[in-house]
Amino acid sequence: MSHRPDEDPLLDAARASVMAVGVRRTTMSDVARRAGLSRQTAYRRHPDVASLLSSLMTREFARVLEAARAAAAAQPEGRLRVVTSVVDGCRRLAAEPLFARILDVDPELLLPYVTQRLGGVQRLLIAALALDVEAGIADGSIRAEAPTVLAAMVELLARGSLLAAHAEREDGLDTWGELGLAIDAYLRPT
Repeated sequence: MSHRPDEDPLLDAARASVMAVGVRRTTMSDVARRAGLSRQTAYRRHPDVASLLSSLMTREFARVLEAARAAAAAQPEGRLRVVTSVVDGCRRLAAEPLFARILDVDPELLLPYVTQRLGGVQRLLIAALALDVEAGIADGSIRAEAPTVLAAMVELLARGSLLAAHAEREDGLDTWGELGLAIDAYLRPT
């Protein structure tokens, strides 16, 4: 049976396990069983559950963000592509069932990606944003600064908004609309 390159029975089984029992209760034995593989085979591919789950989150969340970036590609200038792709990507990611499940059951697992280090998806996003920022600088729609610095700050703005997207609010804040305004103003040439 042939699979698309982005299909991986082990990662698919890990996703099913996280959706069923959460991250903390997902075991390599359960994932291997769900994938129809031996534990030994699963451990050859990933040394531990943390590595497996990191690969899962990178695959799933990168898919979402790449779809948003592709949808924004038709925007006529770099700044609009960045704003549109980031806001749409955050909206899509907030609605992604795996992301919502992690926030609901195991939110503390995301804390290291806020306070200690960048994850694989964050690095991919910053690299992609830096390319779009460079294009925006070239077309004059983004201020001329170091693209990776601008991209990193945009990712930081987006991360805060994304992590707070499910919080109960009584102030009528349009998170995505305000995020778009903040990114647009931050990137706009003076």
